[in-house]
Amino acid sequence: MQHLRTTVARLRPITATQTVKSQSQARPMAVGGALRTFEPMRSYTTSVSAEPFMNGTSSNYVEEMYYAWLENPRSVHKSWDIIFRNANAGVSPGAAYQSPPPLGGAALGLANAQAMVGAQPNMEKLVEDHLAVQSLVRAYQVRGHHIAKLDPLDIGVIDFDESPVMLGLKKVGFYGLDESDLDKVFRLPTTTFIGGSESVLPLKEIISRLEMAYCQSIGVEFMFINDLEQCQWIRQKFERPGVMQFTLEEKRTLLTRMVRSTKFEEFLQRKWSSEKRFGLEGCESLIPALKTIIDKSSMNGVESIIMGMPHRGRLNVLANVIHKELDQIFCQFDSKLEAADEGSGDVKYHLGMWHRRINRVTDRNITLSLMANPSHLEAVDPVVQGKTKAEQFYCGDTEGKRVMSILLHGDAAFAGQGVVYETFHLSDLPSYTTHGTVHVVVNNQVGFTTDPRVARSSSYPTDVAKVVNAPIFHVNADDPEAVMYVCNVAAEWRATFHKDVVVDLVCYRRNGHNEMDEPLFTQPLMYKQIKKQKGVLQKYSEKLLAEGAVSRQDYEEEIAKYDKICEEAHARSKDEKILHIKHWLDSPWPGLSRLLKGRAAMVGQRVCDWALGEYMAFGSLLKEGTHIRLSGQDVERGTFSHRHHVLHDQKIDRRICIPMNHISPNQAPYTVCNSSLSEYGVLGFELGFAMASPNALVLWEAQFGDFNNTAQCIIDQFICPGQAKWVRQNGIVLLLPHGMEGMGPEHSSARPERFLQMCNEDPDTYPVSEFAVRQLYDCNWIIVNCSTPANYFHILRRQILQAFRKPLIVITPKSLLRHPEAKSSFDDMLPGTHFQRLIPDSGPVCENPEAVKRIVFCTGKVYYELTRERNNRGNDDIVAIARIEQLSPFPFDQVKVETDRYPNADLVWCQEEHKNQGYYDYVKPRLRTTVDRTRPVWYAGRGPAAAPATGNKAAHLVELQRFLDTAFNLDAFTEQS
Repeated sequence: MQHLRTTVARLRPITATQTVKSQSQARPMAVGGALRTFEPMRSYTTSVSAEPFMNGTSSNYVEEMYYAWLENPRSVHKSWDIIFRNANAGVSPGAAYQSPPPLGGAALGLANAQAMVGAQPNMEKLVEDHLAVQSLVRAYQVRGHHIAKLDPLDIGVIDFDESPVMLGLKKVGFYGLDESDLDKVFRLPTTTFIGGSESVLPLKEIISRLEMAYCQSIGVEFMFINDLEQCQWIRQKFERPGVMQFTLEEKRTLLTRMVRSTKFEEFLQRKWSSEKRFGLEGCESLIPALKTIIDKSSMNGVESIIMGMPHRGRLNVLANVIHKELDQIFCQFDSKLEAADEGSGDVKYHLGMWHRRINRVTDRNITLSLMANPSHLEAVDPVVQGKTKAEQFYCGDTEGKRVMSILLHGDAAFAGQGVVYETFHLSDLPSYTTHGTVHVVVNNQVGFTTDPRVARSSSYPTDVAKVVNAPIFHVNADDPEAVMYVCNVAAEWRATFHKDVVVDLVCYRRNGHNEMDEPLFTQPLMYKQIKKQKGVLQKYSEKLLAEGAVSRQDYEEEIAKYDKICEEAHARSKDEKILHIKHWLDSPWPGLSRLLKGRAAMVGQRVCDWALGEYMAFGSLLKEGTHIRLSGQDVERGTFSHRHHVLHDQKIDRRICIPMNHISPNQAPYTVCNSSLSEYGVLGFELGFAMASPNALVLWEAQFGDFNNTAQCIIDQFICPGQAKWVRQNGIVLLLPHGMEGMGPEHSSARPERFLQMCNEDPDTYPVSEFAVRQLYDCNWIIVNCSTPANYFHILRRQILQAFRKPLIVITPKSLLRHPEAKSSFDDMLPGTHFQRLIPDSGPVCENPEAVKRIVFCTGKVYYELTRERNNRGNDDIVAIARIEQLSPFPFDQVKVETDRYPNADLVWCQEEHKNQGYYDYVKPRLRTTVDRTRPVWYAGRGPAAAPATGNKAAHLVELQRFLDTAFNLDAFTEQS
């Protein structure tokens, strides 16, 4: 055994680029009843390419074979059998090797092996060569995609910015091998499956099979994954010989799908050549790619798939994947089409669709939903994830086996939009995971007019996906069979591991950014090549015709058949004079018009603060069967330590209790979850969750109100105009902490002026319809600033009890959470009570309203500062203070009651925000409309400013006192006038 240790100790690589690390402890092994030790080489690193062995640990190649030999000498190649036998027999380290028998020859028996003892081989060369082969195998697994034939245009715009890729027959010298070794036979390591049933192969064949696996139309990135099982799974899918073979029927189905994808775009181009449609030309294989993912997922038990995508190829996906009626698509191109439904609608390549149909491959029902989304590209990503999570929740799919999501991306947006990164980071969080998403990148290799070399710092646009160890399958989109295989593997990966996976369809964009754009201005080299490029359908059909898989007649009949379908749909579309946007809904809500009834019994104490009012609102809704989901940064405890909806065991880590889930046996579930440090992604997620069902109260709370700034895209593009653009009601609630507390400009304002500016209400028209309901139905969203826990209680309940859904923006307090006067009696929350849109003054001013000289209108926290100042001044009988709790829609009717009650009072709007912020510009014209412009409306508040608040506490207090003085100086406005 000592000879064996000496032999192995001398087996060191001798090239300058290779290093060996020793192991400090020997691994024991019982041999013949005695405990022996073996000190293997622990690590073998090719320093130039910086590619360590599997998962950062050594291959232990010699060691593992030695252990295998000890257990069964026949389990290793004969050459290693001879080495180990000679070493154990005491042969010197340099003389332990004998040449193996020729491949395929008769195996040597024990006697023959023993007869070789004493021969003089170059054992060091043998071991170095075997280790070199293992290093070569790993190099292909790590960097084979660098030389794969991924670009259909073959112009190579990817810049790897690394050392040369040392792969191929001519580069074996880099690994310490030479061309004379190409015919030598090597035992394959356990980290590769290229041998299939064979365990040894000639070097030339090893390289050939590695290049077939990793360097053709598919490039695989997976070696950064730190899970051995997952890496081995991927290796099997791509390395086993003959894995990418398809039946005759599969090839014909693929051709049919390619025909429909290609001919759909050609039909649109022929009929509407001057219309923007953001066609799919150059990536027609996207359609069979998506259908393959859907087919395989359906086979694995998936019943519902929610999809999100940008505008490129959207009409094609609607037609050939979702199966939207072609006449409904074609009629969108008619400029004379009239809108029948309310709302502004949106362009044809932004609209969504929901469809339940039979999957023809699996003969199973499947529901497909393509979410509507704006031109803000990746903004739909978290929305899709939220809706997927909601559907999984409502059908009890805790592992994502029945409901899944597919996200389509553009290459430039995938790399450039931060919400992609945010969405990936939601993928494994317990309250946000959808148990794996298949991401498909339509990689045009250009972003509008921007070359990828100046559009991103990474080699691939997909590198951001590595943050969650998602495997990335790059594939040449002009090889439909390779695309089909990769998509099958991606769907299987998702079903097996329930983790995200990326399919990068490397393609090109045959036209410009849109059909009216001239791309030669900015990409002349690329578009000269594109003009010469054969279409993928032509190339694939020629391939199948050459193989005899289809006949020319069958191919031409398939084209004629689809052309006829398009022509007939086009004829029908001419009869369509009115567009019903309900045909484009991405998730219908059946049965919303039924009102929820009943109230929960009031329990416990007779007075509540803000947190208890919220708790009672949630609890009563849960008892009535309404699922509640509250999400955001630190919402479990509450940013201001007021909520405490999750109780933590003080002695046992991670042991928690959510009391609200133990209210009654038949209650609905309550989900409260701290989110990742994201606003854009998380708000989009919650919006999507709220889309899935109208019978859930879904709330997102900002840590501070102004944090909604970084979610502005979701607010502007989805929440504010959602019903107008897509006739999609949504009842999401935004809780935005707000208030000037002297804490500086960053944590003061929720920017209520922005929300108010986007209200669709006419400030100059006094409504004549029913105020309490009709106004709510007509508005695009509801904005409130409650000053009492009872009103907050009611507004949350009203959000569910009303017969329709509108987004609700709640300007929530900070100091009022514990303000001694901001309390409500339970009497204000008993049956028969309701949300107060305006809270009038009920003090001494009511005794003689004609004597009141001023009525101050305000909203929110400033009410308590005004009442304190009024008490200090003794003006209780001549200054009335009215709180407008619901700002939008504006309570014209109740404001009119107040102004009529005090006919001799001047009108003042008082706010703590700066004049160019807050509510003044919104409220003033509405107050004037209410009084028919017969009385002026004065302002008391801070002056205009660029920042929301001062950062100086003393300055804050000076400003506060100044506007309070103005509000109660009864001569101030007389002097101004």
